[in-house]
Amino acid sequence: MRQLVLLALVGLGAQLVDGSLGMAYGVTSTTLLLAIGTHPAAASATVHLAEIGTTLASGLAHWKFGNVDWKVVAKIGVPGAVGAFAGATFLSSLSTETAEPVMSTLLLVLGVYILARFTMLGLPRHNLGKPLRKRFLGPLGLVAGFVDSTGGGGWGPVGTPAILASGRLEPRKTIGSIDTSEFLVAVAASLGFLIGIGSQGINFGWVLALLVGGVIAAPIAAWLVRHIPPRVLGSAVGGIIILTNIRTLLKSDWVDASDAVRWPVYIAIYVIWAAALVYSIRQYRAHRAEEQRIVEEAGDKTGESETAST
Repeated sequence: MRQLVLLALVGLGAQLVDGSLGMAYGVTSTTLLLAIGTHPAAASATVHLAEIGTTLASGLAHWKFGNVDWKVVAKIGVPGAVGAFAGATFLSSLSTETAEPVMSTLLLVLGVYILARFTMLGLPRHNLGKPLRKRFLGPLGLVAGFVDSTGGGGWGPVGTPAILASGRLEPRKTIGSIDTSEFLVAVAASLGFLIGIGSQGINFGWVLALLVGGVIAAPIAAWLVRHIPPRVLGSAVGGIIILTNIRTLLKSDWVDASDAVRWPVYIAIYVIWAAALVYSIRQYRAHRAEEQRIVEEAGDKTGESETAST
Protein backbone atom coordinates (compact mmCIF):
# COMPACT_ATOMS: atom_id res chain seq x y z
CA MET A 1 0.00 0.00 0.00
CA ARG A 2 2.84 2.37 0.87
CA GLN A 3 4.41 1.70 -2.53
CA LEU A 4 1.15 2.52 -4.33
CA VAL A 5 0.82 5.80 -2.42
CA LEU A 6 4.42 6.66 -3.32
CA LEU A 7 3.75 5.92 -7.00
CA ALA A 8 0.61 8.07 -6.90
CA LEU A 9 2.67 10.94 -5.44
CA VAL A 10 5.31 10.40 -8.14
CA GLY A 11 2.58 10.49 -10.79
CA LEU A 12 1.19 13.69 -9.28
CA GLY A 13 4.60 15.37 -9.11
CA ALA A 14 5.62 14.18 -12.57
CA GLN A 15 2.39 15.49 -14.10
CA LEU A 16 2.77 18.84 -12.37
CA VAL A 17 6.19 19.13 -14.00
CA ASP A 18 5.02 17.76 -17.36
CA GLY A 19 1.93 19.94 -17.55
CA SER A 20 3.97 23.02 -16.64
CA LEU A 21 7.06 22.29 -18.74
CA GLY A 22 5.65 20.14 -21.55
CA MET A 23 8.02 17.31 -20.62
CA ALA A 24 9.34 14.91 -18.00
CA TYR A 25 6.31 12.80 -16.91
CA GLY A 26 7.59 9.69 -18.66
CA VAL A 27 11.25 10.34 -17.93
CA THR A 28 10.60 10.93 -14.22
CA SER A 29 8.21 8.01 -13.73
CA THR A 30 10.28 5.53 -15.74
CA THR A 31 13.42 6.53 -13.85
CA LEU A 32 11.71 5.61 -10.57
CA LEU A 33 10.40 2.27 -11.90
CA LEU A 34 13.87 1.33 -13.15
CA ALA A 35 15.36 2.30 -9.79
CA ILE A 36 13.14 -0.25 -8.00
CA GLY A 37 14.10 -3.02 -10.42
CA THR A 38 11.30 -3.05 -13.01
CA HIS A 39 12.11 -4.60 -16.43
CA PRO A 40 12.79 -1.72 -18.87
CA ALA A 41 10.07 -2.69 -21.37
CA ALA A 42 7.58 -3.27 -18.55
CA ALA A 43 8.52 0.07 -16.97
CA SER A 44 7.94 1.95 -20.22
CA ALA A 45 4.71 0.01 -20.84
CA THR A 46 3.45 0.82 -17.33
CA VAL A 47 4.14 4.51 -17.76
CA HIS A 48 2.58 4.67 -21.22
CA LEU A 49 -0.58 2.89 -20.08
CA ALA A 50 -0.91 5.44 -17.26
CA GLU A 51 -0.22 8.23 -19.75
CA ILE A 52 -3.30 7.31 -21.78
CA GLY A 53 -5.36 8.71 -18.93
CA THR A 54 -3.03 11.48 -17.79
CA THR A 55 -2.49 12.89 -21.29
CA LEU A 56 -6.23 12.83 -21.97
CA ALA A 57 -6.89 14.72 -18.73
CA SER A 58 -3.99 17.09 -19.40
CA GLY A 59 -5.12 17.75 -22.96
CA LEU A 60 -8.66 18.56 -21.87
CA ALA A 61 -7.35 20.89 -19.15
CA HIS A 62 -4.99 22.70 -21.55
CA TRP A 63 -7.81 23.00 -24.10
CA LYS A 64 -10.05 24.55 -21.44
CA PHE A 65 -7.37 27.14 -20.62
CA GLY A 66 -6.76 27.92 -24.32
CA ASN A 67 -3.28 26.37 -24.44
CA VAL A 68 -3.76 24.09 -27.50
CA ASP A 69 -3.03 24.65 -31.21
CA TRP A 70 -4.96 21.80 -32.86
CA LYS A 71 -3.08 22.13 -36.19
CA VAL A 72 0.18 21.42 -34.37
CA VAL A 73 -1.42 18.50 -32.50
CA ALA A 74 -2.49 16.86 -35.77
CA LYS A 75 0.79 17.46 -37.62
CA ILE A 76 3.04 16.10 -34.87
CA GLY A 77 0.76 13.60 -33.11
CA VAL A 78 0.13 11.16 -35.98
CA PRO A 79 3.81 10.63 -36.96
CA GLY A 80 4.57 10.57 -33.24
CA ALA A 81 2.23 7.62 -32.82
CA VAL A 82 3.97 5.77 -35.66
CA GLY A 83 7.39 6.35 -34.09
CA ALA A 84 6.12 5.32 -30.64
CA PHE A 85 4.73 2.01 -31.93
CA ALA A 86 8.04 1.24 -33.68
CA GLY A 87 10.03 2.13 -30.56
CA ALA A 88 7.87 -0.06 -28.32
CA THR A 89 8.32 -3.02 -30.67
CA PHE A 90 12.09 -2.47 -30.71
CA LEU A 91 12.44 -2.22 -26.91
CA SER A 92 10.27 -5.31 -26.38
CA SER A 93 12.76 -7.39 -28.35
CA LEU A 94 15.76 -6.49 -26.15
CA SER A 95 16.93 -8.52 -23.15
CA THR A 96 16.89 -6.95 -19.66
CA GLU A 97 20.71 -6.86 -19.53
CA THR A 98 20.81 -4.87 -22.74
CA ALA A 99 17.67 -2.79 -22.31
CA GLU A 100 18.36 -1.36 -18.84
CA PRO A 101 21.66 0.42 -19.62
CA VAL A 102 20.32 1.45 -23.04
CA MET A 103 17.28 3.08 -21.47
CA SER A 104 19.29 4.66 -18.66
CA THR A 105 21.68 6.12 -21.23
CA LEU A 106 18.78 7.64 -23.19
CA LEU A 107 17.26 9.03 -20.00
CA LEU A 108 20.65 10.44 -18.95
CA VAL A 109 21.08 12.20 -22.30
CA LEU A 110 17.57 13.64 -22.03
CA GLY A 111 18.31 14.80 -18.48
CA VAL A 112 21.50 16.55 -19.57
CA TYR A 113 19.60 18.17 -22.43
CA ILE A 114 16.82 19.40 -20.13
CA LEU A 115 19.29 20.77 -17.57
CA ALA A 116 21.46 22.52 -20.16
CA ARG A 117 18.57 23.79 -22.25
CA PHE A 118 16.61 25.44 -19.47
CA THR A 119 19.61 26.60 -17.44
CA MET A 120 21.53 28.28 -20.25
CA LEU A 121 18.89 29.32 -22.75
CA GLY A 122 15.55 29.64 -21.02
CA LEU A 123 12.63 29.96 -23.45
CA PRO A 124 13.10 31.67 -26.85
CA ARG A 125 10.27 33.93 -28.01
CA HIS A 126 11.29 35.14 -31.49
CA ASN A 127 9.28 34.47 -34.68
CA LEU A 128 6.01 34.23 -32.73
CA GLY A 129 2.97 33.81 -34.97
CA LYS A 130 4.74 32.23 -37.94
CA PRO A 131 3.23 28.85 -38.97
CA LEU A 132 4.91 25.57 -38.07
CA ARG A 133 5.25 23.46 -41.21
CA LYS A 134 4.39 19.79 -41.58
CA ARG A 135 7.84 19.02 -43.02
CA PHE A 136 9.28 20.14 -39.68
CA LEU A 137 6.67 18.67 -37.32
CA GLY A 138 6.36 15.31 -39.12
CA PRO A 139 9.98 14.12 -38.76
CA LEU A 140 10.15 15.68 -35.29
CA GLY A 141 7.12 13.67 -34.18
CA LEU A 142 8.50 10.45 -35.67
CA VAL A 143 11.84 10.78 -33.84
CA ALA A 144 10.28 11.99 -30.58
CA GLY A 145 7.78 9.12 -30.57
CA PHE A 146 10.52 6.52 -31.10
CA VAL A 147 12.69 8.01 -28.36
CA ASP A 148 9.68 8.21 -26.05
CA SER A 149 8.99 4.47 -26.25
CA THR A 150 12.57 3.25 -26.12
CA GLY A 151 13.58 5.66 -23.35
CA GLY A 152 10.39 5.41 -21.31
CA GLY A 153 9.98 9.13 -21.94
CA GLY A 154 11.20 11.70 -24.42
CA TRP A 155 8.17 13.02 -26.26
CA GLY A 156 8.34 16.28 -24.33
CA PRO A 157 12.13 16.58 -23.98
CA VAL A 158 12.53 16.16 -27.75
CA GLY A 159 9.37 17.88 -29.01
CA THR A 160 8.92 20.83 -26.65
CA PRO A 161 12.43 22.38 -26.92
CA ALA A 162 12.45 21.91 -30.71
CA ILE A 163 9.20 23.84 -31.13
CA LEU A 164 10.22 26.44 -28.56
CA ALA A 165 13.56 26.87 -30.35
CA SER A 166 11.69 27.78 -33.54
CA GLY A 167 10.16 30.73 -31.67
CA ARG A 168 6.97 30.38 -33.73
CA LEU A 169 4.56 29.22 -31.05
CA GLU A 170 4.17 30.85 -27.64
CA PRO A 171 5.38 28.69 -24.72
CA ARG A 172 1.98 27.94 -23.17
CA LYS A 173 0.58 26.73 -26.52
CA THR A 174 3.73 24.71 -27.21
CA ILE A 175 3.37 22.94 -23.87
CA GLY A 176 -0.38 22.46 -24.24
CA SER A 177 -0.09 21.11 -27.79
CA ILE A 178 2.73 18.71 -26.90
CA ASP A 179 0.83 17.41 -23.88
CA THR A 180 -2.36 16.95 -25.91
CA SER A 181 -0.69 15.18 -28.84
CA GLU A 182 1.04 12.84 -26.38
CA PHE A 183 -2.28 11.02 -25.97
CA LEU A 184 -1.84 9.55 -29.46
CA VAL A 185 1.75 8.59 -28.64
CA ALA A 186 0.74 6.90 -25.38
CA VAL A 187 -1.97 4.85 -27.08
CA ALA A 188 0.34 3.72 -29.90
CA ALA A 189 3.22 2.87 -27.53
CA SER A 190 0.90 0.90 -25.24
CA LEU A 191 -0.38 -1.13 -28.17
CA GLY A 192 3.19 -1.82 -29.26
CA PHE A 193 4.19 -3.05 -25.80
CA LEU A 194 1.06 -5.17 -25.36
CA ILE A 195 1.78 -6.84 -28.70
CA GLY A 196 5.49 -7.21 -27.91
CA ILE A 197 5.43 -8.42 -24.28
CA GLY A 198 1.74 -8.89 -23.49
CA SER A 199 1.04 -8.09 -19.85
CA GLN A 200 4.28 -9.68 -18.66
CA GLY A 201 5.90 -7.62 -15.92
CA ILE A 202 3.21 -4.93 -16.00
CA ASN A 203 1.72 -4.19 -12.58
CA PHE A 204 -1.70 -2.69 -13.26
CA GLY A 205 -1.90 -1.47 -9.66
CA TRP A 206 1.14 0.69 -10.42
CA VAL A 207 -0.51 1.87 -13.63
CA LEU A 208 -3.59 2.93 -11.65
CA ALA A 209 -1.52 4.68 -8.97
CA LEU A 210 0.47 6.70 -11.55
CA LEU A 211 -2.78 7.45 -13.40
CA VAL A 212 -4.61 8.73 -10.30
CA GLY A 213 -1.75 11.01 -9.31
CA GLY A 214 -1.39 12.34 -12.85
CA VAL A 215 -5.11 12.99 -13.34
CA ILE A 216 -5.29 14.94 -10.07
CA ALA A 217 -2.32 17.09 -11.10
CA ALA A 218 -3.35 17.70 -14.75
CA PRO A 219 -5.73 20.67 -14.27
CA ILE A 220 -3.41 22.24 -11.68
CA ALA A 221 -0.47 22.02 -14.09
CA ALA A 222 -2.50 23.51 -16.95
CA TRP A 223 -3.21 26.51 -14.74
CA LEU A 224 0.36 26.72 -13.40
CA VAL A 225 1.84 26.90 -16.91
CA ARG A 226 0.93 30.59 -16.94
CA HIS A 227 2.55 31.30 -13.57
CA ILE A 228 5.47 28.96 -12.81
CA PRO A 229 9.02 29.85 -13.95
CA PRO A 230 9.84 27.02 -16.39
CA ARG A 231 13.53 27.88 -16.48
CA VAL A 232 13.97 27.04 -12.78
CA LEU A 233 11.73 23.97 -12.94
CA GLY A 234 13.60 22.62 -15.97
CA SER A 235 16.94 22.92 -14.17
CA ALA A 236 15.57 21.14 -11.10
CA VAL A 237 14.04 18.24 -13.03
CA GLY A 238 17.08 17.83 -15.29
CA GLY A 239 19.35 17.39 -12.26
CA ILE A 240 17.10 14.73 -10.71
CA ILE A 241 17.01 12.72 -13.93
CA ILE A 242 20.80 12.93 -14.41
CA LEU A 243 21.60 11.88 -10.86
CA THR A 244 19.22 8.91 -10.83
CA ASN A 245 20.28 7.49 -14.18
CA ILE A 246 24.04 8.01 -13.74
CA ARG A 247 23.63 5.95 -10.56
CA THR A 248 22.00 3.14 -12.56
CA LEU A 249 24.68 3.24 -15.24
CA LEU A 250 27.62 3.24 -12.82
CA LYS A 251 26.20 0.13 -11.13
CA SER A 252 25.36 -1.66 -14.38
CA ASP A 253 27.38 -4.48 -15.95
CA TRP A 254 28.48 -2.03 -18.64
CA VAL A 255 30.47 0.06 -16.15
CA ASP A 256 30.43 -1.65 -12.71
CA ALA A 257 32.26 1.30 -11.11
CA SER A 258 33.67 1.08 -7.59
CA ASP A 259 32.64 3.36 -4.70
CA ALA A 260 35.89 5.28 -5.17
CA VAL A 261 34.69 6.24 -8.66
CA ARG A 262 30.95 6.60 -8.00
CA TRP A 263 31.02 9.05 -5.08
CA PRO A 264 33.24 11.69 -6.73
CA VAL A 265 30.92 11.53 -9.74
CA TYR A 266 27.86 11.98 -7.53
CA ILE A 267 29.45 14.93 -5.72
CA ALA A 268 30.41 16.57 -9.02
CA ILE A 269 26.83 16.21 -10.28
CA TYR A 270 25.43 17.71 -7.06
CA VAL A 271 27.77 20.70 -7.38
CA ILE A 272 26.91 21.28 -11.05
CA TRP A 273 23.20 20.86 -10.33
CA ALA A 274 23.28 23.35 -7.45
CA ALA A 275 25.18 25.87 -9.60
CA ALA A 276 22.64 25.42 -12.42
CA LEU A 277 19.74 26.06 -10.06
CA VAL A 278 21.35 29.20 -8.64
CA TYR A 279 22.11 30.49 -12.15
CA SER A 280 18.54 29.77 -13.35
CA ILE A 281 17.01 31.56 -10.36
CA ARG A 282 19.27 34.59 -10.86
CA GLN A 283 18.55 34.76 -14.59
CA TYR A 284 14.81 34.46 -13.97
CA ARG A 285 14.91 37.29 -11.43
CA ALA A 286 17.03 39.44 -13.73
CA HIS A 287 14.60 38.85 -16.59
CA ARG A 288 11.62 39.76 -14.39
CA ALA A 289 13.39 42.91 -13.21
CA GLU A 290 14.15 43.91 -16.80
CA GLU A 291 10.52 43.36 -17.83
CA GLN A 292 9.35 45.46 -14.89
CA ARG A 293 11.77 48.25 -15.81
CA ILE A 294 10.50 48.30 -19.40
CA VAL A 295 6.89 48.47 -18.21
CA GLU A 296 7.68 51.33 -15.82
CA GLU A 297 9.56 53.26 -18.53
CA ALA A 298 6.65 52.80 -20.93
CA GLY A 299 4.28 54.08 -18.25
CA ASP A 300 6.45 57.13 -17.59
CA LYS A 301 6.59 57.99 -21.31
CA THR A 302 2.81 57.64 -21.60
CA GLY A 303 2.34 59.96 -18.61
CA GLU A 304 4.73 62.52 -20.12
CA SER A 305 2.89 62.45 -23.45
CA GLU A 306 -0.47 62.98 -21.77
CA THR A 307 0.92 65.89 -19.73
CA ALA A 308 2.41 67.55 -22.85
CA SER A 309 -0.85 67.21 -24.77
CA THR A 310 -2.81 69.01 -22.07
